[in-house]
Amino acid sequence: MSPTHSLPLLLLISLLLISTSTSSSDSDRVSELQSLQSRSKSGIIHLDDHSVSRYLTSTKTPRPYYLLIFFDATQLHDKSELQLKTLHSEFSLLAQSFLTNNPNPSPSDPNLFFCDIEFKESQQSFALFGVNALPHIRLVAPHHSPKQSEQMDQGDFSRLAESMADFVQAKTKLNVGPIHRPPFLSTKQLAFIVLATLIWIPFAIKKIVKGETLLHDPKLWLSGSVFIYFFSVSGAMHNIIRKMPMFLADRNDPNKLIFFYQGSGMQLGAEGFAIGFLYTIVGLLLAFVTHLLVKVRNLNVQRFVMIVTLFVSFWAVKKVVYLDNWKTGYGIHGFWPSSWK
Repeated sequence: MSPTHSLPLLLLISLLLISTSTSSSDSDRVSELQSLQSRSKSGIIHLDDHSVSRYLTSTKTPRPYYLLIFFDATQLHDKSELQLKTLHSEFSLLAQSFLTNNPNPSPSDPNLFFCDIEFKESQQSFALFGVNALPHIRLVAPHHSPKQSEQMDQGDFSRLAESMADFVQAKTKLNVGPIHRPPFLSTKQLAFIVLATLIWIPFAIKKIVKGETLLHDPKLWLSGSVFIYFFSVSGAMHNIIRKMPMFLADRNDPNKLIFFYQGSGMQLGAEGFAIGFLYTIVGLLLAFVTHLLVKVRNLNVQRFVMIVTLFVSFWAVKKVVYLDNWKTGYGIHGFWPSSWK
């Protein structure tokens, strides 16, 4: 065979060898990632600068897998406003649910691996992805470089694991499935509660018949009413739902704490409790005047207490109005009745 005729054959063989080598290299990486994933209790693969190079920057696109990466910093876990521990826990729940719902993925679909990177261990990787603020989650598609990867918006954290799953399904077209949250009580705890309840029922019936339960104590109902009123007007439910911190550290002076946040888009826990306390004072004074003070026969005592009550109530309402004006910029103005003019 002449050299001219053998050259195309050699090129074809070389291309086949390169293709086989690339396919083998990709399958090796997938096998390694699957092995790391199976050894992780949380379903999350921990990456560092070396493994990022191994599975991302040193590979040719398209890769046969997606990487969903959670960027973490353990030194910031005590910053409650960032909620890194909560989000990482929800990210782990997402990974476990995906693996549970997809035990035998289709060979034609690309793999999806859940990973995390810690700042102190992998500062080069943070710089590679351009991460300069947390929380931060990125999806690296098979044809994407780190810079081209898609960032998960803050809105995709709003419903925690469920909204993260929506993001993954929208971007990868892979079926994540339902989120499997652990039960609030374990089987042993539930069995213990049922047993304790069965033992307690006869004693409870005896107390109810005699009228000796806490539910027959008017002081309990009074305390409960005050608590519900305070809980309602202090924004406690908002704090629980939004997981708002009680206070923030001042960015300009870390030793200084901020209890009142200026701006209508956010309310701190301490701020809500302060307003709730002022509202509760006014409510208790009103209840005292209308239910107890009217039973006092001495008119001088009644007048004195009424003056004090009006003064304290006026002061409390004035503080609430001042804070509302300081936060939102809206003013509250009083007007005389038109018939008085």
